Amino acid sequence: MRDFTSDLRELVTRIAESHEYLHIDQTRARISELEIEVSRPDLWDDQNVAKRVTGEYSNLRADLDAYDVMRAELEDLNVLHEMAREIDDASQEVDIAAGIAHVSAELGILEMRSLFTGEHDDADAIVQINAKDGGVDAQDWAELLMRMFTRWAERKGFVVDVDDVSPGTEAGIMSAEFTIKGRYAYGLMTSERGTHRLVRISPFDNQGRRQTSFASVQVWPVMDAPDLEVNESEIRMEVFRASGAGGQHVNKTSSAVRLIHEPTGAVATSQEERSQLQNREKALTRLKAMIVAKIEEEHQDEKDRIAGKPAQVGWGSQIRSYVLQPYQMVKDIRTEVESGNVAAVLDGDLDSFMEGFLRWRRGQAE
Repeated sequence: MRDFTSDLRELVTRIAESHEYLHIDQTRARISELEIEVSRPDLWDDQNVAKRVTGEYSNLRADLDAYDVMRAELEDLNVLHEMAREIDDASQEVDIAAGIAHVSAELGILEMRSLFTGEHDDADAIVQINAKDGGVDAQDWAELLMRMFTRWAERKGFVVDVDDVSPGTEAGIMSAEFTIKGRYAYGLMTSERGTHRLVRISPFDNQGRRQTSFASVQVWPVMDAPDLEVNESEIRMEVFRASGAGGQHVNKTSSAVRLIHEPTGAVATSQEERSQLQNREKALTRLKAMIVAKIEEEHQDEKDRIAGKPAQVGWGSQIRSYVLQPYQMVKDIRTEVESGNVAAVLDGDLDSFMEGFLRWRRGQAE
């Protein structure tokens, strides 16, 4: 009978660590408080409050349930291992090994939670993509990036709501704005903020020359009605017709709204609602979230400057290269995480890059 003692001890240590980074004791106490709130008959009188309360309860409950299940499974494995060792029952080896592998994999998922240290990491994400240098190739590259993020989100079980897409002059897109909805969407997508560089043989060049293209990605957390006063005179509003997939009009009036905050250059768009007023309200909420996030980033940059920390890679900086010619490689400039399977990455296989960034970010903060 194989001895799994060291494997089981390692899992016991990891379970103990998860108790700390998941704040299990505080979570149990908070869930008790939220259960009282959730059961209030007047909870849904204020939908914003109700969504916040039920969302927090659901997330904490999921964390606690996952922890309790892993701990119970580990206890069962320890008992099974001891009994099998006592009677030298080698027939239990397969089940014990499979159980250890399962608990280890599930703990790996929980351990990712410890990397989400940002205040808004568990929020939905507003994503904007803009074609930069490279002409029609850059516009095609921007569309490829949008597809890449959409495929990644689908794999995670997230929902993608497209808010606005501006078609390219010949192919691809000039810009796009969309919202990824799912727990930790913003925390994960922060890894993608910056400039993405593509090197390939241009499909738009008759001479088949190699072309370098750039597209920028910006990400903001979705916040419920941020407490921020914005001077209306600093906001420029543009209206246009809302359109759906394939360019079909959702309506025949100019109900879609784009808001531009002149001092910061932040742009927010909404076309989901039927009325211009409703779209303006939704776009304004997004715009405020962008401004709040920018203020927080500036405060953090100032604190890092005072502390003498090196500046992190930020907006406008190249963060990742995707090379299709003369070799195939995707490499993150910050973390040095790389992959030779470019096709898989462009099809949404981004987890290793995102985890690498989160670990790099935590190291930068230490």
